[in-house]
Amino acid sequence: MPTLLHLDSSAFPQGGSASRDVAATFRTAWEEQHPGGKVIYRDLAADPLPHLDADGISAAFSDPSEHTPEQRAAFALRTTLAEELEEADAVLIGAPMYNFTIPSTLKAWLDQVIVMGRTAGASPSAAGTPVTVVASRGGAYGPGTPREDFEFVQTYLEKALNGMLGLEVDFIVPELTLARSNPAMADLIDLSDASRAKAHTNAAERAKALAARLAA
Repeated sequence: MPTLLHLDSSAFPQGGSASRDVAATFRTAWEEQHPGGKVIYRDLAADPLPHLDADGISAAFSDPSEHTPEQRAAFALRTTLAEELEEADAVLIGAPMYNFTIPSTLKAWLDQVIVMGRTAGASPSAAGTPVTVVASRGGAYGPGTPREDFEFVQTYLEKALNGMLGLEVDFIVPELTLARSNPAMADLIDLSDASRAKAHTNAAERAKALAARLAA
């Protein structure tokens, strides 16, 4: 049965996080199609990974027989994360916008999992794996909006996930998520609700489409 790698990075729990809620809709639809399937789940906010350090970097470019204990431990983690990505038939990532870009916890995962000569480089080991990113944001940053130039979630993740890891990237974008909590955005509540509803619909449809594609 197919394996799903599911990453959440919102600092808020489900019910208070648009990215977690929409990702949960995707996962529910996925599991309905694959009741006996495997899900590898990492909550990067509740259980953050260490930031990539000199030991993890140097271990990737040196002889394993010469690794220090610190290098061995650091590279063991990178190997585990690479194996999880390689095992996955599909990837689901919750990526809320924090200060115009992704949470540092998600950046830590990317820094650890991007291993030159393995997951990245001329022949990325997980190339072609479909990844669905739920890129929620409190405002609107799409083409034509006043803050279009402030959008560094999709622009960055497209380069990292596709350009470096070779993954097939699809974005689901619930916008204006702060409309119900920010009085200054009260006139945007209807648009916010519509965006969130569309995101849930797209998430369920995307999960079912991927399930059918993998079964073909």
